[in-house]
Amino acid sequence: MASLSDFEKLLPALSRGEKAQILKWMVRDLDDDFPGIDSRPDVCGGDPCIVRTRIPVWLLDQARRLGASEQALLAAYPSLRAEDLVNAWAYARSHAEEIASQIRENETA
Repeated sequence: MASLSDFEKLLPALSRGEKAQILKWMVRDLDDDFPGIDSRPDVCGGDPCIVRTRIPVWLLDQARRLGASEQALLAAYPSLRAEDLVNAWAYARSHAEEIASQIRENETA
């Protein structure tokens, strides 16, 4: 098996298309892994949250849908970082139905 340094040496020789294909494979391999997002049954009922916080992704997405800016969210939640919002938006895009369902559930609660 080739090592990571072997792969790094081969990378410049690959075409853009080959590099794109490798990225597709890597994304598929990582499957549903989103950095900075964690889902545990003992935190927020298992809803996906920002790591190090108890802030659910659905809450941030709903606030954004209602017109809250990223600056306003960062001010409202001092433990959040800009990269947390980037991760939350990526997760919300990838899991749109799940997030919409969580928003509906929490609106009626």
